[in-house]
Amino acid sequence: MDQYIGRLLDGRYEILEVIGTGGMAVVYKARCHRLNRLVAIKILKDEFARDEEFRRRFRAEGEAVAMLSHPNIVQVYDVSTSDSANFIVMELIDGISLKEYMEKKGVLNWKETLHFSLQIAKGLEHAHSRGIIHRDIKPHNIMVLKNGSVKVMDFGIARVMNKSNTLTKEALGSVHYISPEQAKGGHTDNRSDLYSLGVVMYEMMAGRPPYDGESAVSVAIQHINGGAPAPSVYNPNIPKGLEQIIMKAMALEARDRYVSATEMLQDMEEFRKNPAIVFDYHTLLDDATRKLPNAGIPMTTAEKKVRSRTGEHPVSQPAPQRRTGTAARSVTSQQDSEIVSRVQQRHREEQKKKEKERSRVATTAIVICSAVAVFAIIVFLIALFSGALLDQEKDTVEVPYLTGGLYSQALVEANPDFNIRLLPQQYNDSHPKDEIIAQEPVGGSKVQRGSDIWITVSMGPEPEVRTLDNFVGADAEEAYKLLESQGFKPLKKREASYVYGEGIVTRTDPAADSEVTAGQTIYIYVSTGPEVVEVPMPNVIGLELTRAKELMNQLGFTNVRYEPTESSRPENEVVYQSVAKNETVDVSAEVIVQYSSGGVETAPESGGQAGEPDATVPPFSVSWVVPESDEEYRLDVCLGGTKDVLFSKLIPPGAKTVLLDLSGSGVVYYDLYINGEFAETKTVDFTPKKAESGT
Repeated sequence: MDQYIGRLLDGRYEILEVIGTGGMAVVYKARCHRLNRLVAIKILKDEFARDEEFRRRFRAEGEAVAMLSHPNIVQVYDVSTSDSANFIVMELIDGISLKEYMEKKGVLNWKETLHFSLQIAKGLEHAHSRGIIHRDIKPHNIMVLKNGSVKVMDFGIARVMNKSNTLTKEALGSVHYISPEQAKGGHTDNRSDLYSLGVVMYEMMAGRPPYDGESAVSVAIQHINGGAPAPSVYNPNIPKGLEQIIMKAMALEARDRYVSATEMLQDMEEFRKNPAIVFDYHTLLDDATRKLPNAGIPMTTAEKKVRSRTGEHPVSQPAPQRRTGTAARSVTSQQDSEIVSRVQQRHREEQKKKEKERSRVATTAIVICSAVAVFAIIVFLIALFSGALLDQEKDTVEVPYLTGGLYSQALVEANPDFNIRLLPQQYNDSHPKDEIIAQEPVGGSKVQRGSDIWITVSMGPEPEVRTLDNFVGADAEEAYKLLESQGFKPLKKREASYVYGEGIVTRTDPAADSEVTAGQTIYIYVSTGPEVVEVPMPNVIGLELTRAKELMNQLGFTNVRYEPTESSRPENEVVYQSVAKNETVDVSAEVIVQYSSGGVETAPESGGQAGEPDATVPPFSVSWVVPESDEEYRLDVCLGGTKDVLFSKLIPPGAKTVLLDLSGSGVVYYDLYINGEFAETKTVDFTPKKAESGT
């Protein structure tokens, strides 16, 4: 049996069952007794819990996802690291993974693919806006709920983006969905997640990933080399526009992909509105398609070697013709020799005539071709200057000189003949913020009206990187003023805390010791004190003391005072609670529970139990206030903590009180039921000189 099943972590999370196992952790279904809800708890495996590096990454996962709050991202409730267990508490998802969904349905139609992809991209957009990249986007980490919505989960190798964010030994993630830069151990950013999303979309439409192989290494190499076939090769029904979105997201070079999830979402929305759309993507680089030289003509082994060494094709040389020798016959006579000489001479003359004829034909052909070419050039020039080709020139405009100017909306509006497009911004010490560093096409060139102009805008000098101080435990107002004086933009957020008092900093985002830059927004989380959790008060009267304590602990009560009192009830039986049953109460408020010490004995001749006529204590009348009703109802009086009816009484319409004759000894509790439904608990003290009714 699993060591955690049945355990209570942090005094509130009861582990119920295993629901999943990963490489680093095991996920359990659990119940939070404080909030009375089911949750999922990811507990780090013991073999990794002993490794500080794994524990660091595990904590980083919880801290990273705790910063996020989005309907398409699994919510994290709590993070705990201790010697007994390292775990993260998350919302419990009722659904299956996208991988399981794809295995059941096979190839998805484009509407389902777009429906899921839009939600994944929205979740990534939120994470990227908080500086978090997932780095392990795959169908296994995407949950499909019963209502058709999806949630991105398992930020196990996510990390906060900064300028030194490169992959080393942490180059994890499933190899079928890994980006080329991750496979090479290079720099990763939000575009790496968009590449993986493109691969997931590819698999949804094609029914298989773009690359596959016998080993993880071979698949990674394919990602690095690129060249995946278009998904339409496997599924001809995929719309052209959706295929373009997938292939742009999967571009080999990160600079050729979407700049952000927001930009990718814009194209998805355009396609959703018009499924027949065909995008006109522009890139400053050559098209990825490469023409194969000597197509259809196999290369020799020597040519292949030359190609591999120099990258060029060798120029084939004509093979030397073999000379054919003719055995000379011996001529026995001078006449025969002369005949042979004349024949040879005649043969040479005929050969010369043929060569002259071929030369004349070639010369004639050259003259004719030259004449045709000259004629074509003359016709073209005449047409050009006569205006036949000027119709096309009428719609050409000169590209403005934008380099060195400042980018603004006014600049865009001032150039209505062009579509101003932005490349990723860059820090530059030589150019101030918003200055245009470069443009393509260059200023002064002629292009068609409505063409794209791609510009690169400076973000100014790169801010100085500093280390954020630790403000946890400090006064929030003082921390705010200090951060403001250091050139940051502090922003307060409130959260409950059982550790820090009201007005004290519980944490910052980014966390202490993180690398930050001047002008960056720093979120200060300020304690509002312990979280107020209210639950209905249970009825513990009549329960044995140990069982009553267990029930109060399970419901999260933290301030219960248990007091013994003399009573005729059995020893350790609860006879009193300071909060009435079903009354809403804060679990941190003080609750008094009294239990019988067994110090009072009932006279043996009475023969009855409390609430019944007693021979030693005369009965006396008790007046109780009861709910007023327009109709007659039945009032059942039961001994406290039981449902044993001592007696019943019909209450007439409009009655406000009821008069009962009761007898007993000590303090006795009665439960009142109206038409079988619990109403309230009454207390009567039969002690001599103190006998009176209680409410």
